[in-house]
Amino acid sequence: MDKPILSKQAFWDVDMDSIDYQKHARYVIEKVVDRGSFDDFIEMRKFYGDKKIRKEIVNAKWIGDKEIYFCCAIFNLEPNDFKCFIKKQLNPQLWVY
Repeated sequence: MDKPILSKQAFWDVDMDSIDYQKHARYVIEKVVDRGSFDDFIEMRKFYGDKKIRKEIVNAKWIGDKEIYFCCAIFNLEPNDFKCFIKKQLNPQLWVY
């Protein structure tokens, strides 16, 4: 499989044909988790596999609390496993709720 079949919902601002889905896996995973549909999430899991997603999502620059807790439930993680969650806790003035 060359690339996952994802909707434009999360990728409205980029040319999806120009994305290198292997090289930019973290970017794609972060966008799908934060803004994608449930079908996009399923497709992403088929394409990358849970191990790869788990490795990349904990290093995401930013995802919302709801998405963090969703990923915790799906991938057996804790909120403190996420760098963005820790950063948010240490710097609450940086985040708009």
